Amino acid sequence: MVKKTEILRINSSNFNESIRKAAEILKNGRTVAFPTETVYGLGANALEPDSVYKIFRAKGRPPDNPLIVHIASKEQVMELSENIPDDAFVLMDAFWPGPLTLILKRKKIVPDVTTGGLDTVAIRMPGNRIALELIKEAGIPIAAPSANISGKPSPTTADHVISDLYDKIDAVVDGGPVDIGIESTVVDMTSEKPLILRPGGVGIEDLKIYMPELEIGYSKEKMVGKKVKSPGMKYIHYSPSAKVVLVEGFNGISDTINQIISDYRKKGLKVGLLATNDTADYITEKGLDTFLLGNRDDIKKIASNVFRGLRTLDDSDLDIIIVDGSIEYDGVGSAVINRLQKAANEIIILEKGENIET
Repeated sequence: MVKKTEILRINSSNFNESIRKAAEILKNGRTVAFPTETVYGLGANALEPDSVYKIFRAKGRPPDNPLIVHIASKEQVMELSENIPDDAFVLMDAFWPGPLTLILKRKKIVPDVTTGGLDTVAIRMPGNRIALELIKEAGIPIAAPSANISGKPSPTTADHVISDLYDKIDAVVDGGPVDIGIESTVVDMTSEKPLILRPGGVGIEDLKIYMPELEIGYSKEKMVGKKVKSPGMKYIHYSPSAKVVLVEGFNGISDTINQIISDYRKKGLKVGLLATNDTADYITEKGLDTFLLGNRDDIKKIASNVFRGLRTLDDSDLDIIIVDGSIEYDGVGSAVINRLQKAANEIIILEKGENIET
């Protein structure tokens, strides 16, 4: 049982010592949260079932939700998987290290608990120095979902991890804020055609340069009643405690959001706003708890702020969080909208005039 979480605040003078300490904790079958370029991950030895179970217990994560295995070399891919298609190596060469996860046929060395009982394994090589050096020093593949309570917004700082998991895990490596702020793109290489199961840090358009036949496979309808090969496809994710109302579209979005805020306030509810700078300029309701994501044309900044914004507003003890979804659905923008849709309890699509209860 974890008694106290050790905080390893990494800097230039203690880098090697901190990495060695965190690696020893992992080698001893315990859990360590660490930064990647996407979000903070909660790691354990991917090949030891008892160690991996500690991740599920700490997060309260459903056991049929597969984990991503993090590696530091392509040689480790061969150790963990088999029948690897040539196209997979093309994507590895193009995007690793980086925010791309590949679903491959697993070898028996990978335990069921790591794969959610599937015959496939999710693998990626993170593009973050701390993560890579930790994997190398530990000498083991590291299973690591996001380091948060299951279902809550993913952590982009060590403080987010500490808020969720202190005294539930053995250590946190504090490497500062992450770069991207949105999880990796997941591509299934075991399907008849390569299939994107989750949009993420690598844009769909970028992937199609190398693999034009790539198909999209993460619509909600395709997941009903099915086992899933990727994290983030089946269960409620990224959601604060407050009710989240997502407004998608561009035409009339400020007027719509102003009306929604007014309606909720008339009911005596405390309302907050997560918005692009462009939309916020036209919000007339005053005295709101507001978190600005950035300009619409700076999608990288918006992506880095999404989870931080949801967490910040949820800390304000709100009843409702209104989210501005005036974001182009391409590149990393598709991942941002995907995460906001999964966080939302209600989605209002302006173009179609639809309300979707989730």
